[in-house]
This record gives sequence, C-alpha cells and structure tokens, in this order.
Amino acid sequence: MSETTHDGTVAVSAFASPDEGLTASRLAAKYGLTVSGARPSLVEYVRQLWDRRHFILAFSRAKLTAQYSQAKLGQLWQVATPLLNAAVYFFIFGVILNASRGMSKDVYIPFLVTGVFVFTFTQSSVMAGVRAISGNLGLVRALHFPRASLPVSFALQQLQQLLASMIVLFAVVIAFGSYPDLSWALIVPVLALQFLFNTGLALIMARAGSKTPDLAQLMPFVMRTWMYASGVMFSIPIMLADKPQWLADVLQWNPAAIYMDLMRFALIDGYGSENLPEHVWAAAGGWAVLFAVGGFVYFWKAEERYGRG
Repeated sequence: MSETTHDGTVAVSAFASPDEGLTASRLAAKYGLTVSGARPSLVEYVRQLWDRRHFILAFSRAKLTAQYSQAKLGQLWQVATPLLNAAVYFFIFGVILNASRGMSKDVYIPFLVTGVFVFTFTQSSVMAGVRAISGNLGLVRALHFPRASLPVSFALQQLQQLLASMIVLFAVVIAFGSYPDLSWALIVPVLALQFLFNTGLALIMARAGSKTPDLAQLMPFVMRTWMYASGVMFSIPIMLADKPQWLADVLQWNPAAIYMDLMRFALIDGYGSENLPEHVWAAAGGWAVLFAVGGFVYFWKAEERYGRG
C-alpha cells in the first residue's frame, strides 16, 4: 500500500498482518500446531499403543533372545535359573527347616517348584519394569512412540520366558504323580490374570523408576521380602496355624500368593480347594483389573515427562 505525501514523495506502508495481536497460544491453535511430545487423550493413547502391537511383540522377542546370548547354554538358562532356585529352596526349607510340614514329598516338591516359577514371573516383570524407561533413554529420546510400549513389552517377555519354563514345570509335576486332567485348563485364565497384574505393576514401577533410577537397587530387597511373605516355600495356613488368623488371611490374600495357589490347585492333585482362600477367583480378577487399569492410567499421566531432564 502506498500514498503521496504533501511534498510529492511516495510513502510505502506495510499491509497489516492478519495475525497481529494474537497470542502465541492463539496462533498455535489457528494453524493447528501442538506441543511436541504432549500427552494424548487416554483413548488416543490406547489406540496408539494398539497400533504398535507388532513392535511390542517383536521387541519382547528380541530382548528374550538377547538376554542369554552371551551364555554358552543360551536359552536353557530360562529354565535352569528358576529350577536351580527351587533346588536351593528345597534343600534349605524342605530338608533343613522342614517347611513341608503337613505335605508329602510328592506334593511339596511340585508345590515348591510351581511357587518359584510363578513368583519369578512377577518378580522379573517388576525388575524389568523399573528399568523400562531409565534403561532405554536412547530409544525414548530418539523416537516418538507411546512409552507404555516398553513396560508392556518387558512384561510380555517375561510371560514368554515362563511359557518356555512350563515344559519343565509340567515334567516335575508329572514325575511326582500329578497327571494332566481338566483342572489343567485353569492354567490359561490364571496366567492371563497374572499377566494383567504384572503388566500393571510394571507400568507403575516404570514411572517410578524413570524419576528415581536408584529404585532398581532397592527393589531386589523388596521382592525378596514379598517372596518370603507369599508362601513360595511353605503353606501359609499350615505354617501360621498357631498365629492370629488375620495374619494368615493378609498373607493369603496378597496377589502373589493368590496366583501361586491357583496354579498349584490347577496342577497338583494333592493340593485341593481347602488350601485356597474364599472367593479366590474374584480376588485374582480384582487384583488384575485394579493394577492393569490403575497402572496404565498412572503411567499415561506422566507420558510427556519420560526421557526429559
């Protein structure tokens, strides 16, 4: 735009910008700009996570393969590690401390091995979850993807490892006289519920571990205490028969004990329903839903903060 001044010269004035006077937030809204790394809505976050399902599965398989790649026995350690732990616990608790009281050897050895394998599933998921973000900062900072993919993938890795170990668990159970029957079908819902619980717990620990990396050093002590309190090596009702009933109830209703007892009930002929707390399936489902949903929402709320600072 130009106009002639009183002395005959031509003055040129700029056109007024249509964006003049708009704040930064209004400018961003006008042109469809969004904050980089902003947290999406919960529904959108679930959709993004589902879109990455192939990455989650492939990542879990790659981690599982690489886990023992430097060991000569390779993937055999998936089975050997919990089996050796069970052998040590049997010697200490079964032979020296007589923790098998009230159970024959044909029941106690499958009881112990099942407990070790099932609890290791939860323990490994928690420990992997603690390091899911802090141990993969390069990936988190380099690529844009829903960060929940990492703890979910690690929980899935531990499920795959347990499934490989189940072959040995079945062999031990059968060797001591518990043969496959209809109750073995309960293994599927038990593992499904425990996987949901473990995934939720891994998500919670992933957020906590991303802010406090030292948590990875503390968790082994927490997990060891949880293991001893969950009846991995002994029957809680029998061992605490002379203690207040509320103490036995608290220990039996903790989720690790519930999933172990359900697996024992499914696999071992001599381990009947009298060893289970009342409404055990409702409790197993409740723990799974509570932690899966609660853990997912808790992790999602800090989505934009992972890998920063």
